[in-house]
Amino acid sequence: MNVSLQNIDKVSALLTVKLEKADYQEKVDKSLKSFRQKAQIPGFRKGMVPMSLVKKMYGKSVVAEEVNKLLSESVYNYIQDNKINMLGEPLPNEDKQPEIDFDTMEEFEFLFDIALAPEFKAEVSADDKVAYYTIEVTDDMVENQVKAYTQRTGKYDKVDVYEDNDMLKGLLAELDEEGNTKEGGIQVEGAVMMPSYMKNDEQKAVFNGAKVNDVLVFNPSTAWDGNAAELASLLKIEKEAAEQMKSNFSFQVEEVTRFVAGELNQEIFDQVFGEGAVKSEEEFRAKIKENIAAQFVVDSDYKFLIDTRKVMMEKVGKLEFPDALLKRIMRLNNPDKDEKFVDDNYDKSIEELTWHLIKEQLVKANDIKVEQEDVTNMAKEATRAQFAQYGMMSIPDDILENYAKEMLKKKESVEGLVNRAVETKLAAALKPQVTLENKNVSLEEFNKMFE
Repeated sequence: MNVSLQNIDKVSALLTVKLEKADYQEKVDKSLKSFRQKAQIPGFRKGMVPMSLVKKMYGKSVVAEEVNKLLSESVYNYIQDNKINMLGEPLPNEDKQPEIDFDTMEEFEFLFDIALAPEFKAEVSADDKVAYYTIEVTDDMVENQVKAYTQRTGKYDKVDVYEDNDMLKGLLAELDEEGNTKEGGIQVEGAVMMPSYMKNDEQKAVFNGAKVNDVLVFNPSTAWDGNAAELASLLKIEKEAAEQMKSNFSFQVEEVTRFVAGELNQEIFDQVFGEGAVKSEEEFRAKIKENIAAQFVVDSDYKFLIDTRKVMMEKVGKLEFPDALLKRIMRLNNPDKDEKFVDDNYDKSIEELTWHLIKEQLVKANDIKVEQEDVTNMAKEATRAQFAQYGMMSIPDDILENYAKEMLKKKESVEGLVNRAVETKLAAALKPQVTLENKNVSLEEFNKMFE
């Protein structure tokens, strides 16, 4: 067996693999022997089929299988042993590859086109200036989060007089043109409404200062701007019927309830951050501010990597790539797409490939490694962030472990977590090496950068 690599130019090469009969014959004989032992052919006892018949029946397919196995191993080992920095997979050469005939040939030659990564050096230094945006945590952000926590522990109290955002419960009755209860008309007992959600201000005003036992007249269609789904839900009728409903209705108030937010006390402190972790409102607000700031650091680091990418792409400049080979690979990877798809998307794919190669060098230069523990911790952080959206800050370790295990069962989730772990470590490694141009921005200003 002989494997050799001939460079065509700086970014492409021809890999040649020559196989002789001696390279594969032993494995072929072993495979045929195994076939003979298992073969069940009429007229012969199991294991007693003549080898000549076995060769006649299976010889060609066995040779083809063993040659292909040996070919794959040879190509893989050569690339690994010689540290060939290859892009994509080896492609069978379309011009010079001799025709293969497993019936008549004993020696084989296979030719592969290899796309080589361009040689360049990606380094960062203090000369590289990269913006770093720190998102300001405002008092309003903290207050909104506090309100979210107190809302979750709030309750509904019965009150005497309606105010905006209160909930009303009562009897709905359809009226005729004279304003009397319509005979055979729609009536809904225990109907629940929140007038503050009405679209029409005049109809909304009908309920201002309403008390228990008051009877009010309004037009549901006008109130909700003809929204059939809203009307159907309120009047307990089909959506089609709701579209035609234009009648006035009376509403006899039976109950007025008001949502009262929960008290900001030790019970809430313990629910959010764990028992005894926070002991005063001042500490509670400070802890919330700290957590919001920590969440923003993740966003700031993400933007930092985007800006570092721009700096490094400009610094490295335009790289040479084997365009013809990479377009072949792109076509093979997208069999359902036409030539136009390749032409339209090739430049963007090269841009992504360039950054991938730059990032690969930076990861290696900074000795960044992602262990299983890193991936597990990233899964826990993702889970913790999901719970935080619902105001649950203190999650027991066993729950985080279980959620993380479920996440790690999905291949696509693992790939995403590995990438996040790499980028988190890379951002931490690069920040001290470049010159950061620190800028404080509002959340609105930060978000506009991604529009």
